[in-house]
Amino acid sequence: MLRQLPKVSDPNLLVGISTGDDAAVYKLNDDLAIIQTLDFFPPIVDDPFTYGEIAVANSLSDVYAMGGKPLLGLNIVGFPVNLSKDILGEILKGGASKAGEADVIIVGGHTVDDKEPKYGLSVTGVVKPGCQITNAGCKPGDVLVLTKPLGTGIITTAGKQQSVKSDVIREAVRVMNMLNRDASEAMVETGVNACSDITGFGLLGHLRSMIYGSDVGAVINVSTVPVIDGVWDLLDKGIAPGGTRRNLSSVEDITDWHSDVNESTKLLLADAQTSGGLLISVPSVDSTALINALRLRGVETISVVGEVVSKESIEPYRIKVIP
Repeated sequence: MLRQLPKVSDPNLLVGISTGDDAAVYKLNDDLAIIQTLDFFPPIVDDPFTYGEIAVANSLSDVYAMGGKPLLGLNIVGFPVNLSKDILGEILKGGASKAGEADVIIVGGHTVDDKEPKYGLSVTGVVKPGCQITNAGCKPGDVLVLTKPLGTGIITTAGKQQSVKSDVIREAVRVMNMLNRDASEAMVETGVNACSDITGFGLLGHLRSMIYGSDVGAVINVSTVPVIDGVWDLLDKGIAPGGTRRNLSSVEDITDWHSDVNESTKLLLADAQTSGGLLISVPSVDSTALINALRLRGVETISVVGEVVSKESIEPYRIKVIP
């Protein structure tokens, strides 16, 4: 669909839609560029305040993935007119709380009548021109570091079906509520080649954007992929959201699966995440420095999940998944 839109040509537009990034970067002067993004979605948890927190953490993540600092947010709200406004108030309070944690000011927003609640932010951030980190900088020999475990889409779907233990839900909420700020600061300090946050398209879907934009291939090692406790049991029960299954279908044609990788693992790697971690492509020689910087900032999950390879080592623009 995006290919049907007119191409934008502006020397100050440093990042547009061509690389598949989730945010745009526009140069204002030699020292300052703005990052612009937005994200919103329906409730994935029952508690309105928590929903607001997660939605804002998710919206800010696109700026963090660019190596930028978010500054301002505008609320985006869809809400049924016949639903208690107290619920909307709790959603907005949750969003304001998470924005405050990130030192982001919410300066207004817009609300429309909708059959299903939806909430998120339009976010404005800043970065020094030329220092932005995009999808499209992966280099052969890079290692891929992931900063949050997978499985939130599967767990929240199980929650809607009342088929999951409360402690599993609590852990998924805790993971989604974490800002990616510390991980972003660590990668900016270290210097990395590319980054994407892992959200609706799953690990493989976002990695696909990275290898397409970078003209490379990639290998994912399943044994090192972090997973939230309880997810494998849910997959064994056949629980996975429709978006995850569509994600898997969309990457089948570019993925080479080892014969030992089963269907549950495929679904996990395609699971549609909310407020997932950063997938960072860092030169191998700098990977230890990145891992140390992440640890110093208290980032809980630091997993080397794969590597970037040249098109000469793997069929162009493909992902190889090994046990």
